[in-house]
This record gives sequence, C-alpha cells and structure tokens, in this order.
Amino acid sequence: KRFLDYFKKNGHAIVPSSGLVPKGDPTLLFTNAGMVQFKGVFLNEETRGYKTAVSCQRCMRAGGKHNDLENVGRTARHHTFFEMLGNFSFGDYFKEGAIKYAWDFLTNEMRLPKDKLWVTVFETDDEAATIWKKSAGVSDDRIVRLGAKDNFWSMGDTGPCGPCSEILIDQGVEAGCGEPACAVGCDCDRYLELWNLVFMQYNRSVDDKLSPLPSPCIDTGMGLERLSTVLQGKKSNYDTALFSPLIHCIETLSSVKYGADRENDVSIKAIADHARAIAFLMTDGVLPSNEGRGYVLRRIIRRAARHGRFLGLKEPFLYKVNAMVVELMGEIYPELKAAASLISRATKGEEERFFETLERGLALLEE
Repeated sequence: KRFLDYFKKNGHAIVPSSGLVPKGDPTLLFTNAGMVQFKGVFLNEETRGYKTAVSCQRCMRAGGKHNDLENVGRTARHHTFFEMLGNFSFGDYFKEGAIKYAWDFLTNEMRLPKDKLWVTVFETDDEAATIWKKSAGVSDDRIVRLGAKDNFWSMGDTGPCGPCSEILIDQGVEAGCGEPACAVGCDCDRYLELWNLVFMQYNRSVDDKLSPLPSPCIDTGMGLERLSTVLQGKKSNYDTALFSPLIHCIETLSSVKYGADRENDVSIKAIADHARAIAFLMTDGVLPSNEGRGYVLRRIIRRAARHGRFLGLKEPFLYKVNAMVVELMGEIYPELKAAASLISRATKGEEERFFETLERGLALLEE
C-alpha cells in the first residue's frame, strides 16, 4: 500500500494486477514480471489513458525463460509465485526519473540506510552511472558495472528489452559465502538485489535483432517478499510475516518443527511456496493436466506432495495449506475466495492420485 500510494502521489495510475495467464500472448507460459500486461503499450501497439503507472503484480516463474522451481526451498529468496512491485513510464520520464523515484522511496519512505545500498549498471551505460552520482549522490565505489547476464533484461526470447540498473543491499558478512572474492554480483545472499530498474529501449525480434522502441520506457520490479525481509530484519523471505502463518500450518499438520533440521526446512519452505502458486494458478483457470500450464501445475503439486512425504505426511494435506493461503490473501485478492472450493477439490484430487501412484510404485519396489 505504501508503494502504491507513493507513486500515486507522484502522478502514477494504480493498475490492478493482471492474471498469471497472459492474455493473447503465445510467447509466454506465465506472467513473469510486472511489465507483461503493458507489453502492447511498450511496443506502441495500444494506448492507455495514462503515461505513468504503478502496480503490485502477481508473478509465476516455474517454466519458460524464467524458471526458479528447482531452487525453491533450497535458498532464502527463490519462489515460484511472488508479488512484484513496479512503476512504469510510457514515453514520459526515463533513466533520471526512475533513479530519483527509486532512491527516494527506499531511503526516505522506507528509511533504508544509504551506507548499505549499492547499485549496478550495464557495463557501457555511462549515462545511468552519471545520474546515480549526480542525482542520488552514490559514490563511484558503490556503482558496479556488470555485463548482459546481470544487467540487460528481457521478458522472454523476444519482445521489449533494455539495459538495467539494480539496487542492492549489503546484508553483512554473515549472510555471505565467506569467499575472499565475494562482492556485488556474487550469487550468495550478502548483496541482495532489491529493485531492478529496466530502461526499455529495444524490441528483440525472432532473429535476435534489436530495434529501438518508438519511445524509451521505464519498467521496474521489486519483489514484495524481498523488501519485507529487509524491513522486518530477517535473512530469509520465509521468515517474514508473509510466510510464517503457512509455515505454522505445515508444522501443525506434520508435527515437524521449522528451524530444527535443514532438510526438513527445505521441505517446509517448498510446500509453503508451492501452496501459494497452486492457489493462484487455479484461481486464474489453470488445472492439472499433461501439457502446457496444466503440466507445470501438476509438477508443482507433486513436488509439494513429495516434500510432504519427506515430513511423514502420507495422506492429502496440501489442500489444507491452500485454505490458509486463501485466508491470508483473500482480502487483497477476492478472486481467491471465489475459487476456494475449486482450489480445495482440485488439489485434493490430484494429491490422492499421486499418493496412490506412489504407494503402488513403492510396493512394486519392495517386491
């Protein structure tokens, strides 16, 4: 709410989250970023009644170009489903405006310590580096230049793309990997990426050619889960108020205590994450099947059920965790409440079939 209100105060239209299934876009399996619903605006194929917008977009990264499924549960920050805060400009402000808003929101509105913040820019983007120094007062030694792997963003293999600039927070040596070479760009949790400011300048075609967009645009993305972690003084997204009720629910169902054993923790975190993904995918009309989106959903359900098995759960349980998701997030997303009975029935049915298959397979294995 504070994010949306901040940008509304600065002239942005609040745009509701679109669904996880992109409308009329065969190039994407799921909505994987806040900019997906604005793709037509970036390409000048449609116009809206506003030039600047802000949203809290529900996203899924479990298939296609952005796929985090196998990391879920094993790291402090990977999710299949998450909520992305973003502000957008369609030919209005560009790099300087995006940088000013982001720095002001994080340091003045959220009161994050400036001496813990670092920024990255694309290796050849002198303009962004200069703006960070002049407009935000970030010193040279805290501006890091990185290559295309880290600082050139695209939503898929084709479509709008451009160089980007990330804001990271130093979480301290204890959050790091301990390697002497650990620095911004390392995959460990010490320098945590909070916010990615994408300077949309190009459209990538099927033959990998970059052509300039009709007018440069801004697309930013900041994970609500990561920001919550930092503001609540935690080291893992799963330790925040966004996840603790789900984790408590799983503890109650399994009689396994979170925080006592690393492998059990992996399973508890995976179930908590997957329950949110399942509930929202079903709300948006995806049901388990053997192809496409339905197959990804089936994999997520079975992965969660398998983790339940590791915790000693031999009967369907996931549908109960889904009910907690509806309870937690139904006020913000009323469509969850409307789909509650479908979510429960479909999840339980899929769990039952999977557990039967497992039992038959294990019996054969024993023989």
